[in-house]
Amino acid sequence: MAGPDRYSKVDSVRRLRRVAVCVVAASSLTFLPVAGAHAVPDGGGVGDCMGSFSDICVIAEVPGHPGSGDHSQDGDGKSPGDSAEKPVCEATLMDPQPPASSDLWKGHTPGDGAIYMRACLTGPDNAIDIFWAADPPAEAPVDPAVLARQAVDKMTLLGPDIASPQAAGKYTVGVPMWMWVNRSATSYGPNTASASAGAVTVTATAKVSKIVWRMGDGSSVTCNGPGARYQASQGLNPSPTCGHVYDKTSAGSSGGRYPLTATSTWTIDWQGGGETGQLTEIRQTNMTVSIGELQVVR
Repeated sequence: MAGPDRYSKVDSVRRLRRVAVCVVAASSLTFLPVAGAHAVPDGGGVGDCMGSFSDICVIAEVPGHPGSGDHSQDGDGKSPGDSAEKPVCEATLMDPQPPASSDLWKGHTPGDGAIYMRACLTGPDNAIDIFWAADPPAEAPVDPAVLARQAVDKMTLLGPDIASPQAAGKYTVGVPMWMWVNRSATSYGPNTASASAGAVTVTATAKVSKIVWRMGDGSSVTCNGPGARYQASQGLNPSPTCGHVYDKTSAGSSGGRYPLTATSTWTIDWQGGGETGQLTEIRQTNMTVSIGELQVVR
């Protein structure tokens, strides 16, 4: 399975297809390599730059891969442009094609081939060059790991949807607190999405494998499920799956409340393109709780 560094490089090249400094003069068109650039929204592209063949425009995008949230699968520490690795390149047909009078044809005519743009990550720099070819270049192989990440990005995975404790609730020292979460596709799973490129489709399924509760009093609780919902018939019994007992009030904490965080670990299994793999995503939800003392009236 390809690692995250491979994902970053391949995806960066695909985005680099939209990277260029275009200078149009008369019927000639010159493309210059771009080393540093600024991001532009998706949808821009070299085709936008070349549409009229009469303007000067700048279209640029820095390397990197999109996606929200933490991607906790660790790589080897190398940057996408690590010069020790082979350049990653991708060629695409220029659309629209330059006019027949353009020097880019180098003596050829539109009827005996086409003009292509090749984008490469070469060490710390980006490079773009234009070339004529009689036949279309071979398509870059589809990396299933890249598609797996794209599938995950479609899922909109969230942190735990905390049902208990409640921010407005009143809780007491020494009394067992039951913790549980509401379950939905985006907050607990399972959540399934697919991404395709060419003939390859990758399907990924994500679900929460554990939730770590940091209680604000210095303790943490790891729960391997959503937690059991409290029923009045349970009285003062502790939760059988996910609970905590505070031994001091929150009066000394900021605002008189304990800061509580619930952190989900999403485990994502994917398959497609003859490969399988697993990814991990982390999401967190924050809240505060008030812990008081039971007052005894004599």
